[in-house]
Amino acid sequence: MSSTQPSKMNLPSVLLVLGVAAVAAPHGAVAAECQNQETGITLSPGFCATVFADNLGHVRQMTVSSDNVVYANTWSGRYYHNDTPPAGGFLLALKDTSGSGKADVVKRFGPDKAAGAAGGTGIALYNGALYAELNDKIVSYARAQGEIVPAGQPKTVLSGMPLTGDHPMHPFAIDAKGNLFVDLGSATNACQDDNRMPLSPGHNPCTELETRAGIWRYDANKAGQTFSAAARYATGIRNGEGFGFDKAGRLFVTQHGRDQLSQNWPKLYSVDQGVELPAEELLELKQGGDYGWPECYYDQSQKKLVLAPEYGGDGGKTVGVCADKEGPVAAFPGHWAPNDLLIYTGTQFPEPYRDGAFIAFHGSWNRAPRAQAGYNVVFQPMSDGKAAGDYVVFADGFAGAHKDPGRAAFRPSGLAMGPDGALYISDDVHGRIWRVTYRGDAATARVAAAPAPAAASGAAGAALPPEGTHADAGRATPDLPVPPDATKDQVALGDRIFHGEADNGTCSGCHGSDAKGTSVGPDLTNGIWVWGDGSLGAITKTVTDGVPRPRNYTGVMPPKGGAQLSDADVAAVSAYVWAIGHTK
Repeated sequence: MSSTQPSKMNLPSVLLVLGVAAVAAPHGAVAAECQNQETGITLSPGFCATVFADNLGHVRQMTVSSDNVVYANTWSGRYYHNDTPPAGGFLLALKDTSGSGKADVVKRFGPDKAAGAAGGTGIALYNGALYAELNDKIVSYARAQGEIVPAGQPKTVLSGMPLTGDHPMHPFAIDAKGNLFVDLGSATNACQDDNRMPLSPGHNPCTELETRAGIWRYDANKAGQTFSAAARYATGIRNGEGFGFDKAGRLFVTQHGRDQLSQNWPKLYSVDQGVELPAEELLELKQGGDYGWPECYYDQSQKKLVLAPEYGGDGGKTVGVCADKEGPVAAFPGHWAPNDLLIYTGTQFPEPYRDGAFIAFHGSWNRAPRAQAGYNVVFQPMSDGKAAGDYVVFADGFAGAHKDPGRAAFRPSGLAMGPDGALYISDDVHGRIWRVTYRGDAATARVAAAPAPAAASGAAGAALPPEGTHADAGRATPDLPVPPDATKDQVALGDRIFHGEADNGTCSGCHGSDAKGTSVGPDLTNGIWVWGDGSLGAITKTVTDGVPRPRNYTGVMPPKGGAQLSDADVAAVSAYVWAIGHTK
């Protein structure tokens, strides 16, 4: 393939005027230079970013070679509305040959969609070879020094990994000895008899743990291995997408906490508890370790693992079997979705950032009816394998004007460090990669949060309420058609319920605030009705009964979206869904 210069996205100017953090005097020249970069994000003081590459497809995780080639894996399929991936293979090789901070060589390779590939998430370099997740496999490409695209064909290292259920991705890491650690995320939310349905108990024992919700270990030096339950290394990790080694060789992994505590167990958890609980976690991985899923979850307000309601829990009071499970090294707000992890072992960043953990938070969907959150990269100081202080938001502004899974401009998905210590951040919405370096005074550097992005701020000088503001506050109510036997007032009430402004409706979390769909739930505005004929009666039945087994999307819908809606509320939100689906 020929080299190409990546084009820039034609995003709204409000996203492009966001600079990186201003650095206090005497670094004004550096700050001005950073602010002239059209990166779309803000960064902690002293750091600068360039848009390394753009419009690459759904970029997931990355790795960087010793000669500064950035390799990335991209993904496709129902998680991305089955859209058409860019032409060529799902793997990317990118290099900046001019020193500009931007890739001037961008090449795609590997199997493409026509060959039956769907790409993947995991990617790593080991012993001169490139390893990548591809469908249900991990394959390796021999790579010569200086070679940008591997010339040879891949060999299969591991095959037969499960692709079903809620978490079909397979991130992995390889240590210096060639141990290949692979995450197999859970197939369900909480191992219930009926996944994500109200009051459904958990399977006991949870046989899903035999092949899911844990880390498996294989040999990166050996071809032709087949996935087996016998190779399990650690268990009870619901979805451990990000891996990172520290200088001492300790392996850490992130965990996506479970969803829908208040929606499935409304008598045990308030709406606000369901929004905040449980924590997202940073775990130190230990052979034979049991990290608690599905029986336990981590309550960050109590700083302990507690018994899940599916297994006899009583809203966070009882610990039970969780006393014997492994807790986290650090905890973060609920539902932020930690998609990747990097322990910073370089020296380009100043001392306060060395040996700490950077975590890419993809952003929430399950904080409805409250505002969604995450969509950032945080820095967690670490010392001797433990948290050494509070985390800060290191990079922000990715979502732009809408912190919403269906409308976010960018969603952080991958992290990697180059041999020069530069930090790379990837996005899986539009396929952007940023390159971050430190340009401030290392002698005076300290850990500090990125400034709030302009798109998320109030008017100049205006104070925000301590609880923040809802993403849809102040929006105009659209002029919509009214279904037969309904009223305009019902449609208006349904609009407010849909957007979480009345009666704790949760609809926008799965379908997006514009109702045009997310990876979790379908577009409701296109007039295509998966369940029923689009009549008001059919929509009302779907809202009332829920969708326990979705056909084309990953998200199970509990009855009434998991909200405690009255019959009048159901009638109103059904009228609103009819209206937006019949708008010309």
